Amino acid sequence: MYLTQEQHNFFDAFGYLAFPGLFAAEEIAWIAAEFEQVLDTFGAGDQHDGSRRTMIVPTIDHSERLCTLLDDARILGIAGDLLGDDFNYASGDGNYYSGDTGWHPDGNYPELFAIKVAFYLDPVGRDSGCLRVLPGSHHNDSIWRSGAANPREAAAWGGDPADVPGHVALETEPGDLVVFNHNTWHASFGGGTRRRMFTMNLHKRGKTAEELAWVDEYLQHHCPVAHGFKIGGMYTDAMLDTAPPGRLVHLQQLFERHALVHPEDTVARDFPAT
Repeated sequence: MYLTQEQHNFFDAFGYLAFPGLFAAEEIAWIAAEFEQVLDTFGAGDQHDGSRRTMIVPTIDHSERLCTLLDDARILGIAGDLLGDDFNYASGDGNYYSGDTGWHPDGNYPELFAIKVAFYLDPVGRDSGCLRVLPGSHHNDSIWRSGAANPREAAAWGGDPADVPGHVALETEPGDLVVFNHNTWHASFGGGTRRRMFTMNLHKRGKTAEELAWVDEYLQHHCPVAHGFKIGGMYTDAMLDTAPPGRLVHLQQLFERHALVHPEDTVARDFPAT
C-alpha cells in the first residue's frame, strides 16, 4: 500500500490529499519545460495574453517524456490505492490560468469513481490562485451536494465566494501534488494571469454494466474531443506507441470505449500489443 491508513481515512472523509515536495526541483524543471512546449505548440499558449484562460486537452500525451508520468511509481501508487491498480487514465487539461475559477465539482457520481491529480508549476497562495476545497463536499449528504447550500450563491449570505465558510486553501510550491475526488467542490481566487497548472484525470475501470455506463458518461464530457480537441481518439500516438506493458493497462478500456462513444472522431488504429 502506497498511502497510509491515515491518508485513506483523510481522503474518504474530506475528499482530497496534498503531497508536499513529492517531486524534486530537478524533476519539476523538466516537467515545466515540457509542459510549456506542449501548451505553446499544441494549445496556442504562445498567444496567451492573460485576458482569459488558455487550455489544452490532453497535456502529457503530447510529450513522450511527460507520458512517463503515467509510469511513475508515485502516481501509480496513489491512484492504485484509491481506484484500484487497473485504473483508467482519462486524459487531462493543461493551463495558463488567468483570474478566478469559481466554485464547482468535476463530477456527480454516487461514490468514488474519478480523481484529479494536479501539478502546480508556480508558487500559489491563498490570495494568488491556489486550489481551495470544501472538505467533505464529495459526500452525498453534504450541504453542498444536497442543495442545502450553494457556494456559488455566497452573495445571498452577504459574503464573497472567496470567503465561503469551511473551505481550505491548499497553498503549494512547485513539486507539491494535490489529488481530489471529482465530486469535491473546489475553486481558486486572486491569481495572476499566467498560472501554469496541468492535471491527470484517472478513474476506476468499468466492470459492471452500471460502471461502464459511468465510463461512457465520463467520455461524453471529459475526453479531448468533448473539449474541442480532436486528436483522432482518446490518446495520441505518442502515448500509445511509447507505452510499456504496465501503462497499457491504464489505456486499453478508454481506447476501446472512445470508439463507441465518439465513433465519428475516432481514427481506426490497432492497440499496441502487450
